[in-house]
Amino acid sequence: MSAACEIVVVGKAEQEARHFAEIAIKEVKRIEAKYSRYTKDSIVSRINESAGVAPVPCDPETWSMLTFADSLFKSSDGLFDITSGVLRRVWDFKVAKIPDQDHLNNVLALVGWGKVDRLDQTVYLRKAGMEIDFGGFGKEYAADCAATLMSNAGLRNGYVNLAGDIRALGPKPDGTPWMIGIQDPRDRTRVMATIPLAQGGLATSGDYERFFEIDGKRYCHVLSPLTGMPPSHWRTVSVVAPLATVAGNCTTIAMLKQDQALEFLNASGMNYLAVDHRGEIFTRPQTHSAQAA
Repeated sequence: MSAACEIVVVGKAEQEARHFAEIAIKEVKRIEAKYSRYTKDSIVSRINESAGVAPVPCDPETWSMLTFADSLFKSSDGLFDITSGVLRRVWDFKVAKIPDQDHLNNVLALVGWGKVDRLDQTVYLRKAGMEIDFGGFGKEYAADCAATLMSNAGLRNGYVNLAGDIRALGPKPDGTPWMIGIQDPRDRTRVMATIPLAQGGLATSGDYERFFEIDGKRYCHVLSPLTGMPPSHWRTVSVVAPLATVAGNCTTIAMLKQDQALEFLNASGMNYLAVDHRGEIFTRPQTHSAQAA
């Protein structure tokens, strides 16, 4: 997953706990191998290599993920688009440089879920150079799958945390929730809030993991498929939902909706914590407004 991950399980003995953890680890590795764009023989790599050439048959799991991506695209008014990963060709967050508009426009021509054909369990990217990327919900999906398998095997207390995308399948043995810290988006050494999570998913999106600043303006790795540019309204958005997959797409869509995010989050019915570009904190359930340190 190219990031810090943890699996926390509570078993009657070490051997039992290790058994549950191994189930989860095996599932996470399976999903990463199958869907990583960095793996040459993954289904995602095969689909991308066939762009503009030929349709690629999909197994039921991949077809299900493509169907889910389609629903996210439609429900987000095109803001959640798994073809937008090609924008990384012109954005390098290790270098403080805004892409040239002509180069950005050339890559934007390869973005668009409407340019993807899905028929009879095959998928076809019409234009050569197009790509799909499940990175927008891949870790969350893996966390959900791993937690489900452990639950089916009998685990009742624990959680899966894949780079901050978390799925809890039960509280601590004493019935109290796991307390999950939310990083201050402007101070890596500080936890700005703690969210109790007994069951369900928790995910966070923000402008502080990969970014650069020019003239005091921050440019982060979350990129709009409509403009090719990063949003700037939110420092961080965390969402609690029944599944990590749902929490994750809600945080991403909220970031991209900018000043319309609260309307979207409130309509979703999910609990959330968000910090805007001024440092003001918004929550549901609502608490008093505050300024992030």
